[in-house]
Amino acid sequence: MAYNVLIVEDQKIARELFEIYVGSSERFSHLISIPNASAALSVCKNSRVDLILMDVMTELGSSGLAAAEEIKRAFPGIRIVVVTSMPEYSWISRAKRIGVDSFWYKDGQKDGLLDVMERTMAGEHIYPDETPLIRIGNATNHEFTERELDVLKELTTGDTNAEIAERLCISVATVKSHIQHLMEKTGFKTRTELVAEARGLGVVIKDAKQ
Repeated sequence: MAYNVLIVEDQKIARELFEIYVGSSERFSHLISIPNASAALSVCKNSRVDLILMDVMTELGSSGLAAAEEIKRAFPGIRIVVVTSMPEYSWISRAKRIGVDSFWYKDGQKDGLLDVMERTMAGEHIYPDETPLIRIGNATNHEFTERELDVLKELTTGDTNAEIAERLCISVATVKSHIQHLMEKTGFKTRTELVAEARGLGVVIKDAKQ
């Protein structure tokens, strides 16, 4: 019996590619594709879903990770593979924390995704060792500390240093120090340039659930 696969992907090309991958395997059966993660739980309630390919950023800003957390609470037996092309630093750890089974970066390799799907259904948890390497100014995202990335993500909100310090439970001086280190590493002259580049490249993405 083939496993029923729900595809949650709002980009047409990626969605059609996933459908081709699923359709090429006798082990999997394409159940339905939806563009909005918020509708995934309803599909699980009304259909037999064995595996979900879940994009993180979906239609109308709906978070695939938030949807995955709800589904895992209601249907712990449903396997979920998060798929994304964005190098956001916190998504891997967040996915592990909420019980997502596997995590796969979109790279266009059919065999890679099918292998992850097969191994996930066999009970394995497949995760990358690190995010994709992205150059940001004079540095790469792998050169930043996790705390620097935490501060960088908060900078995208436009809040003051004091507000960021309170949210991260650190001092204002520490926030300023992290920002200075980020500026020195990247070579950007203003925090506006730094934030615009980091957000545009997907190095940090702030959503309503974070």
